[in-house]
Formats: sequence, structure tokens, C-alpha cells
Amino acid sequence: MPVVKFYYFPIKALGEGPRLLLAYGGQEFQDIRVDKESWPEFKPKTKYGQMPILEIDGKQYAQSAAICRYLASRYGLAGADAEQNFEIDEAVDFFNDIRAKAAQVHYEEDEKVKEKRHETYSQTVYPDLLGKLHDIVQRNNGHLAANKLTWADFYFAGVYDYMKVMLRRPDLDQQYPGFAKVYETVYSLPKVKAFADAAPKTDF
Repeated sequence: MPVVKFYYFPIKALGEGPRLLLAYGGQEFQDIRVDKESWPEFKPKTKYGQMPILEIDGKQYAQSAAICRYLASRYGLAGADAEQNFEIDEAVDFFNDIRAKAAQVHYEEDEKVKEKRHETYSQTVYPDLLGKLHDIVQRNNGHLAANKLTWADFYFAGVYDYMKVMLRRPDLDQQYPGFAKVYETVYSLPKVKAFADAAPKTDF
């Protein structure tokens, strides 16, 4: 049996999708949550000075979406053909575009600039992007792509709570119920639910 370790901060964010996929695949793994005090020492040991890191028998795999795509190929959660794989990648990339916009606001250090940008983005940027993403979910019967459960759903579900924080929208489910459906579909899967129930509780 391979020795599998997964390294990420003690939050969900970009680490949760891979964790959920490992749980779905029935893979035993060490869920190593690196706190901010330990991170400077561990950082030089990582492939690109970043997490998440998936380690299998000592070999490191990096980048959240790439890790998810790799695990999907193992667990039957990739597309059925090149067209479906493109559709999955496209949806994940678009979701990441929204996340990147939100990060521009969330990580702005100048508070005045941050508040102004949040107000502007909330009025002129987020509604259009979130509406388009919700349309994608609606067209795919509660999934991100291919009208079926794929790794894109796991990636989305893992980051979703963090997106709410960055957008300052704890009520996002009410306006976009399809998002909640994706989230609930993933987290209700028996092995995923068992993992999530036993995992340390975090807000995002």
C-alpha cells in the first residue's frame, strides 16, 4: 500500500477538494495540517514553496486543480472523453477567475482601497460572474460540468465556504441555490461525509 500524505493549512480553501477526493476514493492518507508557525520551516521542503502538496511514497504532487484532476483519473471522476474533460477544465478555470477577483479584494492591505473595491466589485463584477456560474450549474443538473458528478464538483465544494468569506456573502445559497446543491451533493456522499464529520472543524 502506498504511503499517502496530504499537506495544507488548517482550513478548507484550496486544500479541501483534494481531501474530499481522497476520501471519496477510499484512500487512507495522513491529513497533515500545517499551522502558520510551522509553515516557514516546511515551505522550503515543498515543490514550489506552496501548498497543497500531495505526497505519495515520497513523490510530491502540487497545485490544487492539478491534484484534483490527477485523483479524478484514479477514481472515475474525470470526463468520458476529451470534450467532457475540456468542459470540466473550463468550468473550474472560470470558477477560479471569480476566486481571483474576490482575492484581489480580500487580500488588499489598504483598508480604504479594500472597502472601495469591495463596493465596486459587489455592484459591477460579482453579479455577472456568479450569475454565469449559476447558469452553468443549472444547465448541468446541479453539477459544474458534463451533467454528472466530476472532480469539478469536489473542487467547487471544497472552496465554496472560503468563497463566501471572500465575497462577504454568507447568504450566497439564497440567491444561488444551485451552488448549495453542488456543495450538498458532494458532502452527502457517504465516504466524504464520514471524512468531513471526523475532520477538524473550520469556518472556511
